[in-house]
Amino acid sequence: MKVLSVGGGAREHAIVKALVKSNTEIYSVMKNRNPGIAKLSKDTLYEKETEVEKVTEWAKSKGVDFAFIGPEAPLGVGIVDELEKSGIPSVGPSKSASQIEISKQYMRDLMAKHNLPGMVDYRVFDNVSEAETFLKDYNKEVVVKPIGLTGGKGVKIMGEHLLNMEGVLDYCREINENKIGGSSSFVIEEKMVGEELTLQAFCDGSHLLPMPAVQDHKRAYEGDIGPNTGGMGSYSQEDGLLPFLTKEEYDNCVDIMQSIIDAMKEEGTPYKGILYGQFILTTKGLKVLECNARFGDPEAMNVLPLLTSDFAEICSGIIDGNLASKKAMFANKASVCKYIVPKGYGVESLVGEKVVVDEAEIENSGAELFFASVNQRDDQIYTTSSRSLAVVGIDDSIFDAEKIAENALSHVKGNVFMRHDIGKKELIEKRIEHMKELRGE
Repeated sequence: MKVLSVGGGAREHAIVKALVKSNTEIYSVMKNRNPGIAKLSKDTLYEKETEVEKVTEWAKSKGVDFAFIGPEAPLGVGIVDELEKSGIPSVGPSKSASQIEISKQYMRDLMAKHNLPGMVDYRVFDNVSEAETFLKDYNKEVVVKPIGLTGGKGVKIMGEHLLNMEGVLDYCREINENKIGGSSSFVIEEKMVGEELTLQAFCDGSHLLPMPAVQDHKRAYEGDIGPNTGGMGSYSQEDGLLPFLTKEEYDNCVDIMQSIIDAMKEEGTPYKGILYGQFILTTKGLKVLECNARFGDPEAMNVLPLLTSDFAEICSGIIDGNLASKKAMFANKASVCKYIVPKGYGVESLVGEKVVVDEAEIENSGAELFFASVNQRDDQIYTTSSRSLAVVGIDDSIFDAEKIAENALSHVKGNVFMRHDIGKKELIEKRIEHMKELRGE
């Protein structure tokens, strides 16, 4: 079976690795030269993933059987619609269905219209004066989000990134004037305090198959400080839960995601592909922070190496709408992912810096290696402005998996940095104690 893979990051490297295990032949499209994906591909087109007509023509010329779209940007410009018009079915939502991520307003309005569980209080503005009037009487801390895509870096939280109400209004003004995320509009939401988690699911428009829960770490520096990033690393637990997450809470996450795809189907916009739910456990119960229209990055690297079911079969179930007849089974193992990023990442990355990667030693250490947004030139690896590569440890417990990932980090050299605390006992216990405090235990 020939598969088109779109995207050149570590998430797509994980997707391609999983597809290759299913005996597929990969034809990849990516704007950067990711050596991990290229090595696994029969052929590669180096092109912007949003050039949908060029991508489609190339895919047609290769006779691919289906496409798997990794990143959100090509989904937002309608790559699935274009591919399917040309007879190439795709794992990924249509342009209209991808609005669940592309527009934060769409997601909130959908949940509000259908009175779905997990809602937070929110307002949408395109005028800073109106936002200021609203906030004068709103006696709660808030979160400010651009409406559109910002690569996971656009959300700013009062009391953390925004020190006071003046800072909130300054950021609203910055979004409004500079059209951050492609729009002058912004969302103001009630700030939720709790522990965040990610649940990803395979969806065929009606049914979903959930994956193990994952916790990502957005802050750039150890101790959960510094600017928001696309994600510095993540972990999953051997039973599919998390150290602070109960089975009942996990099931509630699944129910909320099912209610979202039910609402989209009712709206005439069925959702097919990977649905990513970002949740937070609070004193007010389980709340939805956001939905994404694709695998998380880094969360894909936690779950896909654990998948024991045939990935291509699951993809066929998504495309054909018969996912209910499929199974998504995962090994009873924990995973810890740690990202290696250019110095300055989160503020201003060092670009074009050489990174030395000892792939053989990483493999010998028992870790899995995923190349991210790097460029390969003359057999050398160079940084871009985004994350460089990730290592993943897999073992019977989080702490054992963390040791594998941590050991692998020593086999990467260059002007790079990473968070060493992800998956370590101290940080996990901090999460557990935080939830006990919120639950009044």
